[in-house]
Amino acid sequence: MRNLYLIILLLYISAAAFAQEKKQRPNIIYIMSDDHALQAISAYGHEISQLAPTPNIDRIATEGVQFNQSFVTNSLCGPSRATMLTGKYSHKNGFRHNADTFDGSQNTWIKELGNAGYTTAVIGKWHLKSKPEGFDHWNILNDQGEYYNPDFITEGDTTLVEGYTTDLITDYSIEWLEEQKQKDEPFALLIHHKAPHRNWMPPLRYANEFDNVEFPVPDNYFDDYEGRVAAAAQEMNVYRDMQEGHDLKMSVAEGSDEWRKDIWPHLFARLTPEQKEAWHTAYREKNDKMNYANFDEKEMALWKFQRYLQDYCGTVKAVDDNVGRVLDYLDENGLAENTIIVYTSDQGFYLGEHGWFDKRFMYEESFKTPLVMRYPKEIKSGQTTEAFVQNIDYGPTFLDFAGVEVPEEMQGESLKPIVKEGNIPADWRSSVYYHYYEYPGFHKVKRQYGVRTKDYKLIHFYFDNDNYEFYDLNNDPQEMKNEIDNPAYASQIEELKTELARLMKEADEPDFEEWKDTDYRKEARMKKRKEMMRQKRLQEKNNTK
Repeated sequence: MRNLYLIILLLYISAAAFAQEKKQRPNIIYIMSDDHALQAISAYGHEISQLAPTPNIDRIATEGVQFNQSFVTNSLCGPSRATMLTGKYSHKNGFRHNADTFDGSQNTWIKELGNAGYTTAVIGKWHLKSKPEGFDHWNILNDQGEYYNPDFITEGDTTLVEGYTTDLITDYSIEWLEEQKQKDEPFALLIHHKAPHRNWMPPLRYANEFDNVEFPVPDNYFDDYEGRVAAAAQEMNVYRDMQEGHDLKMSVAEGSDEWRKDIWPHLFARLTPEQKEAWHTAYREKNDKMNYANFDEKEMALWKFQRYLQDYCGTVKAVDDNVGRVLDYLDENGLAENTIIVYTSDQGFYLGEHGWFDKRFMYEESFKTPLVMRYPKEIKSGQTTEAFVQNIDYGPTFLDFAGVEVPEEMQGESLKPIVKEGNIPADWRSSVYYHYYEYPGFHKVKRQYGVRTKDYKLIHFYFDNDNYEFYDLNNDPQEMKNEIDNPAYASQIEELKTELARLMKEADEPDFEEWKDTDYRKEARMKKRKEMMRQKRLQEKNNTK
């Protein structure tokens, strides 16, 4: 009998210790916006962000760590999300471009946390075509989502919800956090904002917030793309390619509320009559001034830049508000100390540099992405790091902090040694690999892959062309002069070609000759057709039973 009591006591102690360990494991809140340029986060010190500050995102940086050399592996919405979830490059997770469909059956860090006892959720933008798998709860936007009155999709329903999407995503996120209060399990919540994705519709409270701000025009706004063949072929120029109605909200004439020709009119059509009237009231006077001014070509190009930045920064301000709401919730509920909170974007974005909006290129503005992280229990505040990190590292980092073994197939590295010790390990990577696949496609940005080191960058554009570009980032940080044919850089170029080959082998990239001419969109269509046929056969089989 005494032995039985001893066994029961030991079991009780073990159970209590296990429960305590579960409580001590960190909660995780991962906030990811869409197309948030590093230049528009004031912690990074860019001129634009000083005129439109982001105090709540900055708070994560000042109370934790700010990554100054954070990169994506493929600067495009869907591929970046797939990489973040799987910890694998695009060619390994199967989502190379937005025509692909994410294979949700593959392993993700969310599934690993779920298996380890975490409660998990994703709320907001998903944009991977297939339904989320491995989450205990999900409530996602339809495709890209809309800024006003969006459709939210759950397992069994699609509901149009009135309101501003950035606010609604945070409302639902805080509701879910409230439901976790009585549970012993740690949680992992992914808050995915649609904003500030194109077409940059700020909430009505900020529709006039930056009307009187004169944003600094980038020095290379009127870039002529000399020596850069792919850059000259794109269609993502602010003053030539932006939709005057959809993107810039320009009216057809003085005194009119009708937008100029609009290829996506459904977004404004979603507004209620009251919202439409408030929107027209906010934009009427400034549109009338534009129509009255009779600008010449250069003046109009500069006016479009200002309108773009005014709307973009108003949209970002709402994101920052809602980051603040989450931080306040953690403070008010005693969760801040043991919660890892991350803010990032699915990639960088152009705010007029090279005359552009959008992303896709391996140039710095879209290749780099903001990344700040706070975890008071284990990360010392006020850190900045120059360590080269990529979005393949996020999953391994969360698993490492949670005490979960990182699966061998994940290709990233845990950032825990960097943020916990405040030092870059001696064997940390000194170069990063990039590959963009979506061509032919929207914006006509050529396929490309390349390597970046501390000082240099080499890009190879391919498929319907064969062009290399090489940049000395110290002497040419804006990447205006392609030095590929400059004999003074011959040795550095050869070194980078060797390093690029090494990185491609390390990433387990298929042989270049095998995939360089592949029509990925045709391949995606064939996969979709095969899947539809498979589903049809299954349905027919079920009907005959």
